[in-house]
Amino acid sequence: MPLSGEAIRVMNLVDDVATTMRRMIALIPALAPDERKRVSEYLKQSEPGVEQVQAALVPTK
Repeated sequence: MPLSGEAIRVMNLVDDVATTMRRMIALIPALAPDERKRVSEYLKQSEPGVEQVQAALVPTK
């Protein structure tokens, strides 16, 4: 079964997010410990989080 255009667009967005995360991982070693903590808290407060997106993909029964 071929994918819809919407599914392909969402998969491209996943690729974009993965690229961004790789860039973040590459930059994190340059951060001071207090900066890492601040970025970590900022990421935790981000809405929606990856868990919410994953839950939307796999509906509960």
